[in-house]
Amino acid sequence: MSIKYAILGLLHYKDMHGYRIKSHIERNFGHMWSINFGQIYPNLRTLLDEELVTMKVVATPGEKGPGRKLYSITDKGKMAFAQWLAAPPEKNMILRDPFLMRFIFYGFGDPGDALAAIEHQMDIYREQLDLRRENLGHWQSHDDYVRLMAELGVSFNTMIIEWLEKARREIAELEQKQAAAAKTGTADS
Repeated sequence: MSIKYAILGLLHYKDMHGYRIKSHIERNFGHMWSINFGQIYPNLRTLLDEELVTMKVVATPGEKGPGRKLYSITDKGKMAFAQWLAAPPEKNMILRDPFLMRFIFYGFGDPGDALAAIEHQMDIYREQLDLRRENLGHWQSHDDYVRLMAELGVSFNTMIIEWLEKARREIAELEQKQAAAAKTGTADS
């Protein structure tokens, strides 16, 4: 997903500063995309240079230092966003999860370590699921597309937790078989 167009899309809802954009993406779209400040601010500068957004400094009462930079989408930005929205997607679905990349190679390690990592990951996905379920009520009042995406987040977390539970059961059985084979001195077949 292009950060440029994600920012333009979010600015359709309301004017935002960079931190709010990042936290909104993490909280609501974390199941499909991660982002860091090193990506947000250069893209905001590019959007300013291309006149797709405007920026104004807003004083923050009670806070020291410079005010926050509040970004707004321009008409030119709305047109560029509409063109992007109408174009076909750039790629097939890509799921980037560092745990899943590591999971592929757990067969080279100790099953106990794999089980511990699975447990840890399940805790993370359960926390995300709880948050997504809480937010789902909020997203029900938005348009159908936002609501459907929120439902996808809940479904995704539910599905991956179920898969992790299955993986945990199978790896625990494998670990038991290996332990039994080690006790009897037989090779695992």
